[in-house]
Amino acid sequence: MRTSTTGRVGQYAALLAYLVFLAFPFLWLVSTAFKSPRELGSLHPTWIPRDPTLDNFRQAFDEQPLLRAAGNSLLAASAAAVIAVLIATPLAYVMARRRTRLAKAATGWVVVSQAFPLVLVIIPLFLVLKNLRLINSLVGLVLVYVVWALPFALWMLVGYVRAVPTELEEAAAVDGAGRLRTLVSVTAPLLAPGIVATALFAFITAWNEFFFALVLLKTSDKQTLPVVLTHFIGAEGVADLGPLAAAAFLATLPSLIIFAIIQRRITGGMLAGAVKS
Repeated sequence: MRTSTTGRVGQYAALLAYLVFLAFPFLWLVSTAFKSPRELGSLHPTWIPRDPTLDNFRQAFDEQPLLRAAGNSLLAASAAAVIAVLIATPLAYVMARRRTRLAKAATGWVVVSQAFPLVLVIIPLFLVLKNLRLINSLVGLVLVYVVWALPFALWMLVGYVRAVPTELEEAAAVDGAGRLRTLVSVTAPLLAPGIVATALFAFITAWNEFFFALVLLKTSDKQTLPVVLTHFIGAEGVADLGPLAAAAFLATLPSLIIFAIIQRRITGGMLAGAVKS
């Protein structure tokens, strides 16, 4: 009993340390965003700003087009998430339900695709988009994000599909429901948590993506938020720390808000809708 209690205390201590480790950068970012330039240059910094100010936020919006960049990021990330989920859901169902050679090959492609670094694909990708006249285009960026998110989205959804008992589909078939009706009325509602989680992953990945946006977008009116954040760093590598922290804090809010809204749907039981009153 004592050993079990000691082990449980150790687990909680490790979890607390991990949470502190994850929270430290965000807390430091929030603290920096509300500090005055004088306090940022202090030799004895504190966690809580002595004289909180919103000047960093005003300066950030005055110096860079944050709203336009945020709109570009929101458009690209939302479109990529929706398209990736629409493509991945039926493919994942086929891969999970039919164990054919094609399904195994697709699974292998998912695994292998995650091993390729961005540097290896950026040059051929740039040439392909150039031939399609999609350089400096949000449409081209969305296509890149969809292709990049699709393998992992497939991998996630295949696991969710396999967790849905086939007996439910067989029972619907016995009741006279066709394949399409079964997928829409039985399987799709049970996959809702997986679809939401996959869409969230694709959205956050696209929202935070920097390298593709930096290479493919040339003009300032098309640039996304992560690229615009680099403009707070001068030519000599000196960062305008206050406005940069304020802008970065604002850039993290959409992901946090979206996750807070749909976390119950993600953590909810997949088979909650299987039992009908």
